[in-house]
Amino acid sequence: MAGETDIAREPGTGTADPAASGRIARNFEILLVSTRLGLTSFGGPIAHLGYFREEYVTRRKWLRDDEYADLVALCQFLPGPASSQVGISVGLTRAGFLGGFLAWLGFTMPSAIAMIAFAYGVSAAGGVSDAAWLHGLKIVAVAVVALAVWGMAGTLCPDRARRILAILAAIAMLAVPSALSQIGVIAAGGVLGWLLLRPGESAEISASRRTWGRPLAIASLVLFAALLVGLPLARPYIANQSFDLFDSMYRAGSLVFGGGHVVLPLLRQEVVTTGWISQESFVAGYGFAQAVPGPLFTFSAYLGASIETLPARWMGGLLALGAIYLPSFLLVTGTLPFWDRLRLHMPSRRAIMGINAAVVGLLVAALYDPIWTSAIHAPKDLALGLAAFALLAFWKVPPWIVVALAAAGGWAIAAS
Repeated sequence: MAGETDIAREPGTGTADPAASGRIARNFEILLVSTRLGLTSFGGPIAHLGYFREEYVTRRKWLRDDEYADLVALCQFLPGPASSQVGISVGLTRAGFLGGFLAWLGFTMPSAIAMIAFAYGVSAAGGVSDAAWLHGLKIVAVAVVALAVWGMAGTLCPDRARRILAILAAIAMLAVPSALSQIGVIAAGGVLGWLLLRPGESAEISASRRTWGRPLAIASLVLFAALLVGLPLARPYIANQSFDLFDSMYRAGSLVFGGGHVVLPLLRQEVVTTGWISQESFVAGYGFAQAVPGPLFTFSAYLGASIETLPARWMGGLLALGAIYLPSFLLVTGTLPFWDRLRLHMPSRRAIMGINAAVVGLLVAALYDPIWTSAIHAPKDLALGLAAFALLAFWKVPPWIVVALAAAGGWAIAAS
């Protein structure tokens, strides 16, 4: 459309429209920041939430801590990759639907491209999951999550009642670690907050910044359910492997709570049991996925690109990636407007106070297992973790520099 380029100019002046220029700059910033996070965010979904908080809340102040915790709590309830959904939600609240897409694109594509390249035969993947530099990246994840716990606890648990809720949530998750327990802990935090906490203890909550209303939200939820039910019903009548791949990945993104490693059994059932790829290829791709930053759900791109019977394997990778993330876009779009209205409702605000405290407890539990237990094995590991924490917390060194230093530190530890 010709008007597309004219929007950015004031009528009759030939000069750039400041509002349009501001939107372009804002979207470019979202893409730039999310791409940097996609290149440097190692350590799994819990660590990703720590990276997000440091970048979006602490450094850029796009959200307050309570707003960020609300998004985290909402995305923990939804099936699919929680950290990616939080990133999409941040982009949506910052710059609308294009901002949400760009936030996802920047965070996801670096690892997706690496996974597709590996599917075409990246031979350097052998043994990479045990590499010394990767151990250093696991250690820096400890520092990132510890910093997130420290900052969010101070903001979201300022009184004894909420500190007790956070501790109880951590105890429950450590005692019974599972995706269902996570949902139960958040729900229990909401109930206890609604019953026990006083509204005066909560910080003032801002009004909604969502630009779409209930009709679009309801349409997104209806489309989500229609695809979830309709794709398997249509599959026997459509003899097309690309359609089968889309259905398999869409169901994986729709039905798995907890994200990350929880999705692996379902993915194996869809691609190995059906004979699309071998068990050895599946395991090799999973090993390489541990060595790249960003969300583990980009493993789907590797799986799609590994199916040799597809006409274009790289397109199979992109198709699988889009299909597994489509439920996240539909669910976030469908639930955010309702969530925002609930958080402005006084009884709901009491419940959200409890949910936020429970989220802090979940982070405490995750800091120990799997973050700490997978990274800290010796005093030298702890020393590197403390150094990374100090760089992030006290010297405010950019996270990507700390990641690079930690990778070098992992090499130094292995060589000593």
